[in-house]
Amino acid sequence: MDPDLILIFSFVLVIVLVVLTFGSIAGKRDRMHKLQRLELEARIAEAKAGTAAKEAGDYRKLEERVRVLERIATDGDHALAAQIEELRALDATENVRTPEAAR
Repeated sequence: MDPDLILIFSFVLVIVLVVLTFGSIAGKRDRMHKLQRLELEARIAEAKAGTAAKEAGDYRKLEERVRVLERIATDGDHALAAQIEELRALDATENVRTPEAAR
């Protein structure tokens, strides 16, 4: 074989190996980057879901309090003190449930 042909073939072979190596490294880095991005998006979604659940719980608590206050304001048959005690009992019950939910 001609020495120039062997030199050209080995040069092309080296170029192909360098390109394939670089492509493999770049592809691996790209997959790692996509995986990290998906993990961060999952964490963000979990945080948003936790915030939404907390806000929904706060909303229910507020709605229940407003209902009791509406009953106090519109019902003339019941004693106001009994209604206030009911509110206090409701608040005490909610305060007891809150630490358990945090666990």
